[in-house]
Parts: sequence; structure tokens; C-alpha cells
Amino acid sequence: MSEKIRRLLEGKGENYILPFFWQHGEDEGTLRHYMRVIHGANIGAVCVESRPHPDFCGPKWWADMDTILDEAEKLHMRIWILDDSHFPTGYANGAMKDKPAGLQRWYVTCRRYAPCLDGSVNIPKEELRTARPYGEGERAKMFMPPAEGPVYTDDRLLGAYAVRLDSPEGFNNGINLEGLVTEKGLDWTAPEGEWRVYLLQLTRNRGAHRDYINMMDKESCRVLIDAVYEPHWQRYKDRFGGAIAGFFSDEPELGDGVLYDFHNELGCSESMDYPWSRELENRLRARLGGDFACKLALLWEKGGEQDITARVRYAYMDEVSKLVKECFSCQLGDWCREHGVKYIGHLIEDNNHHNRTGSSLGHYFRGLAGQDMAGIDDIGGQVMPQWEDVSYDRGVFQQRDGTFYHYGLGKLASSAAAIEPEKQGNSMCEIFGAYGWREGVRLEKYLLDHFMVRGVNHFVPHAFSPKEFPDPDCPPHFYAQGHNPQYRHFGALMAYSNRVCELISGGRHIAPVAVLYHGDSGWRGEAEPSDAVGRALYDRQIDYDIIPADVFTERDAYRTEISGGTLKVNTQEYRALIIPRARFLPEGLEGAIEELRAAGVPVYIGESLAELVPELESRGLREVEIEPANDRVRIYHYEHTDGSAALMLVNEGDKPYFGSVSLSDSRNAYEYDAWENVIRPMECERAGDRLTVKAELVPLKSTLIILDSVDAPAGAPPRVSTEGTEIHFAKAWRRSTCQSLAYPSFEGEKEVALPDDLAGEQPEFSGFVRYENGFESRAGEQLVLEITDAHEGVELFINGESLGIQIAPPFIYDIAPKVREGENLVRIEVATTLEREMAARDDQPQMIPGRAEKPTCPSGINGVVRLIKN
Repeated sequence: MSEKIRRLLEGKGENYILPFFWQHGEDEGTLRHYMRVIHGANIGAVCVESRPHPDFCGPKWWADMDTILDEAEKLHMRIWILDDSHFPTGYANGAMKDKPAGLQRWYVTCRRYAPCLDGSVNIPKEELRTARPYGEGERAKMFMPPAEGPVYTDDRLLGAYAVRLDSPEGFNNGINLEGLVTEKGLDWTAPEGEWRVYLLQLTRNRGAHRDYINMMDKESCRVLIDAVYEPHWQRYKDRFGGAIAGFFSDEPELGDGVLYDFHNELGCSESMDYPWSRELENRLRARLGGDFACKLALLWEKGGEQDITARVRYAYMDEVSKLVKECFSCQLGDWCREHGVKYIGHLIEDNNHHNRTGSSLGHYFRGLAGQDMAGIDDIGGQVMPQWEDVSYDRGVFQQRDGTFYHYGLGKLASSAAAIEPEKQGNSMCEIFGAYGWREGVRLEKYLLDHFMVRGVNHFVPHAFSPKEFPDPDCPPHFYAQGHNPQYRHFGALMAYSNRVCELISGGRHIAPVAVLYHGDSGWRGEAEPSDAVGRALYDRQIDYDIIPADVFTERDAYRTEISGGTLKVNTQEYRALIIPRARFLPEGLEGAIEELRAAGVPVYIGESLAELVPELESRGLREVEIEPANDRVRIYHYEHTDGSAALMLVNEGDKPYFGSVSLSDSRNAYEYDAWENVIRPMECERAGDRLTVKAELVPLKSTLIILDSVDAPAGAPPRVSTEGTEIHFAKAWRRSTCQSLAYPSFEGEKEVALPDDLAGEQPEFSGFVRYENGFESRAGEQLVLEITDAHEGVELFINGESLGIQIAPPFIYDIAPKVREGENLVRIEVATTLEREMAARDDQPQMIPGRAEKPTCPSGINGVVRLIKN
């Protein structure tokens, strides 16, 4: 039997869950209680988030950490530490405020001047000395008051150039005007032709976080290590690598432009600024020449010659992202590994922002190069059931690209985890935060399955808050001082997730196709996103990884090999490369394309997606096939080191799927039920080396097919069937309710008919809903109880004994083991979300972006209950 399955059946799987545990300076008793609460939810680690703590790295912080670590060791848990006192990572606990100007964040800006009718250009001295300031509209977009942040007086002129725009070589032959600068300003008269004057200026008076580290300066990034990492090492060095697992960086940024404006691509606005550092200046001078400042005007200019513009923009972003990798990501990661711990986290990926500056780091793969897991996050309604086609742009914080969130986000993480040797197949998703109190275990189950079937195998649930209830900070909170009715149901979900993650860790996944990361191409000009290609593949069950062009230029780092019709990158083996449509390809890729084709690896460049997919299918690259076709069935094939494998199948549609799954494989197949932690036989057929398995895929319920050298053992229970004769209950259903803190003291019993309209009767109720009834039975009868729908978590009791928790409809229980001769008592307890209770308050955020503000969710059993005799 598969070693992983054997360990899971024995209850010996590893932990893959590390929720945020927020710190506000609570007392020792509260901290110890919450550690036990988190452990009680089947979770073996926490990420201690310092963001709300009043004394980070001070006496109270160390006292709180002592308590948390002591409790963690008692519970055999592990601790991760979020690495800063303010969000996002980079504040260095305030240490940058007293550092030299050279270590601070710098930004490059551009002013443009067209000659007057007589050809003259007159620039006053004030504009030469001071970079373009923020406009009030830009401040408003960042929610910055007019006087926010320090004001510096050390702006610097980087270059003053006149460029002839009606010459294709204008930016290669700019006229340096710095020699004309006087105390009065700059006066110049343009010769014949179309000319423009550019002032490139450096300033510290831009950005929303001026007192943060400069991500492109190694010495500046070291300030974060000295201010946060080293103090923890000095106090807890004996626990590093033991109870202390590592550090977590949260959304580090380059910090230029308008904060969280996702329309900040190169050339987006004359008022835009871009990140700068001393080393960046040296590298651009070496790469672009002594007149590099003239060429950098093309970061703003849209009218320049396209080839030159593409080359300059690529050079700038290439050096920016490489410096981020070296100075920030790898420096922190190397420090952690040298001290026996790991380094994880994520950057801003939202709406394909991962290859931009501003609130991100310029390149997804380089920005996380030093980390031990490939991280992403999903917050605030970014991924939602059946929202593949829901996209909108309503301004800052109200933007959504449905294709990216469903076909790009999860794949970025699992791809980087697979192709980067240092990550050893480990990926991570920060999940659930800021969805609002309406998010419960039903949506959480969908979200976890969404990311696990895309290969993500570690999760950071957001969050456990020990603050007095209700804490309005980015709900939901999974315990909420005992007020959340779904705490135990959440714990069952965590147990399920740990089991699935065990099956998609420690081996390698099968993806026949590589899709080139569009980030580098996007720096040079218009580029089709990788996820647009991914969508065409994924909807036909052709799995893929997203790979950066660096796999061809840094072959030793990625263990890249090209031979025998295969592109090998670390553990992955691809039989085709797809390059999304782009105006320009990344530099240096042409040679790799020729090499791939010579080795028999087909390369498709900017192909019509409608024609591409049939071509790939004809080449046998649809490794796992389903019949009939369905564009919402997701499949993840993961090979284990002992020769077994797991196929995870998830139906992301809104209707059940009935069909078959087939692949070429000589192994036996059986089902592993990760919710119940049991194995079940499967209905299989063989035709030569082709294995076909009957598939019944219900939304919100994953299916795990195990390919193994052995079959399911004799006596393994089959799936519970709902076919048979329906038996009537003895009488009407009786309903009673209680809030979470009062459980199990129910009250207000009354007769109800199902489906129940509790939400209409008690629109502000949140808590537990109990339904009771009974039936007569003979000993040995094979009985099944089905609840067709309920919101949300369900626990069934027969004759006072629990048959377990379920969270996804239909809720089907084999009740035969608990049934006795004669009268039998049925009790169904349904846990709601806290949405309705919280919606009645004025101090609680409710919104999932794009959803209705008023509660619309049902409460209790909104389906029917069927008793079936098989």
C-alpha cells in the first residue's frame, strides 16, 4: 500500500497549516488558551503576527513570545514569526528613521518640456532642484493626508537631456544639457526638428512608506535583519529549527507610485515615479552607457521608437528585479537557513501585479527566490465559486481579473515550488482573510480545494484573533472568543486539508506543458498574460506550469536540461512550451527556442488558443481525459516517491458531474476519502494499458484516486448510496436554537416544516440550530440519512451518538452502525456563520467585494431530510 496512505490511515500525517495568530498584548492566560484552541482545531503550527502588538521586540513582546513558545512546546507545535511591526514588511520596526540617506528609499521622476514657438526652453531653478511633488489626487488615492510623512530637501538632478523625437535614434543621441544649468535655471534653444527636454530627478519625497527599507540596497535590507531577525536569534537561538520554524515576510514592496494602483505599468503616467538605489544607478550606467539617464526617459515616454523603448524598459526592470532578489529575498533567506530556520511569505500578486513595481517587487519568481515556499495570498473575495468570468475595475481596492484569480494565482505558487530546487515542492497560500463574516466553512472548503487541486500544499488561514469579540479587523475569525459556531467544523476542515496536503507533498506533479511567464515580456510592451493561455489548457484538463525565462539563462540554478523531446526543469518534465502572444519576447530567449525545437520539443509562440488545444491533444498532452467534456472539472496528478500516485479531482461548477476519468497507467486504483480518512473501492475498467474510472463529482466534494501496486483491501466500505426505499419519520421536526457561547443549551423549541425558513423568522440569528425527530427500525437494517442542503456545518446524532461533522451538501450518513431495534432518535445540529448577527451591528465590515451588503444566506436546514433503506 502507498506509504502516504498507510500513514494517513494511522493518523500520522504531517502538519501543513499555520494560521496567523494576532498579537495585541493579551494576558498570559489568553495566549495559552488560544494556543490550545488552535491546536484543538487540528493545527500544528501558528504564524505569530506582530502587526497589532504595541511593543514589538520590547519587554512585553518577549514575555508574550516566551508564553507562546512554552505552550507550543507543550503541544508539539511550531512557531513562525511575521517579521515586522507594521504592514507591509520593510518598516524594520522603525529602524530606518535614523539611517543615512543612502540607505533610504529613493525614486526617479521625470519632467518633460516642449519648446515654445520660438524654440526656447526655460526651466526655473526651483524645478531643477526639486522633483515633481505628489498631486493631491495622487495622495487621495493612497488615503494620505496632506502632511503625511517626512519631507526631505536632498532631491538630486540625475540628468537633463534634449531629445529629437522625429529621429528614430533620438534617445540614443540625446544632448546633455547639464552644462547649461545656472543659478537661475536652464535656458536652451532647440534646433530644427521636433524636440523635447527631459529632467530625470531623484527624490525621497515620494511613496507612501518613506521610512521603509530600500529593497534594492543590500545594506538597507540588512537593517531589517538587524532590527528583527537578530534580536529573535539572540533570545531564542536554542529554539531555532525546533519550536521556531522560521520567519514570514508579508507583501514587501518597492513602494513607488500610487499605493495599490494596479495601473502603474511603465509609461502609465507623466507623474509616475519608479524605484531607485545606488547600485541600480551603477548597473544601469554599465548596461545602457554614460547617457543612461537620457534613455531612462523612455520609462515615461510613449512616443519613442519601440525597439529602443523595449530595450530600455527591459534593462531597467531586469536590474530592479535582480537587485530585489539579491539584496532582499536571498539575503533574508540565506540568513534564515544559516540559522537553522526557513523563510516564507508572499508578495502582491493581485490582478497580475506581480511583475510591476509599486506595491509588488517586479517579478514573481525573483521576488520570492530566497524563500523556502512559493507564497501567494487570496483575500477579500478574490477567488469565488463560479467567478471565472467576473472581472471589473472600479478603482483602488475594487479591481478583479477573474481569469487571473482562477487560472494564474494558484499556478504561480505551485509552479515556482516545483521548478526551484530550494523550495523542494513547497508552496503556501495565505487564505480566508477579509472575506467578511459571511465566509464560513462551505466557502472555505471551496477555496482550499481550489488551491490544493492547483498544487498548493501549505496554508496560512487568516486569522485567529484573541482580541475582545467582535474584532472588526479583516474577519472572519475562526474562534472569536468562542462566538464562532463553526469552530469545530473549521477544525474538521483543517484535518481534511492536512490529509490532502500530505498527498500532494514530497513528490512531483505531472504537467506536460510549460507556459512562459509573461512578466518579462510585459516589461517590454503588450503581452498576453500566462493565465489566459492557462485557461484554454485547464478547461480541457491539460495541466501546466508557469516558468520564467530565467530557466534558460540560469540553467544550473533551475537544473534545466533540454534533450530527447523533453524540457526538464528541476523535477518537472515538459513536452511542449507555449509562449503567450507578446510584442517582444524576453531577451536571450531566441537561442533557447531554437535549441528546444532541435531537441524535438514543440514551441508555440502566440498561437491561436482555439487551434492550440486540439494540436496539444493530438500530441497526447492531455494526459488525463474525462468523458463527457466539462470545462469546470479540475485534475491534479501527483507522483509519490514510493511508486504510488494521487489524482485529485474537483468539480468547480455548480452541477454534479457524472462520467469517467481515464489515463494510461498499469497500477490499481482505489479512492481515498480524505474527509472520513478511509479508502474505498472504485469501479474501474481496463483496455490494454488504459485505465478508466467511473467518476461522480459533486461540487464542494473532492475525489482522490490513488494509483497503487495494490487494490483497496477486502471489506473496504464503498461510497454511501442514497438509492433505495424512503422511510418516513415518526412525526414533525422540532427545532430549537442557541448561540455559540450557550451551546448545548438550546431553547425556543417549535415544530417546523422542511425546508426551514429560519432566516426569514429570525433574520439576525447566528448560532446553532437543532432539529429532532425519530423513526422505527428493525435491527440490522441498512439505513442512510441524507440532508440535501443546510447552512452550513452539520453534525448528526443517532440515539445520542455523533456520526461526525460534514460541511458540504448533500450531507450523507451511513447510520446503520448506530441504529437499534425499535425507536431511534435523530438529532441534527447546524452551525451558521456569524454573518447575520454581525450584519445587525454598525461596527462590523460585511462586504465581499462585488457582493450584496445585506445577508442573503439561509440558516439551518434549507433542504429536506431523507431516510433511505438500501
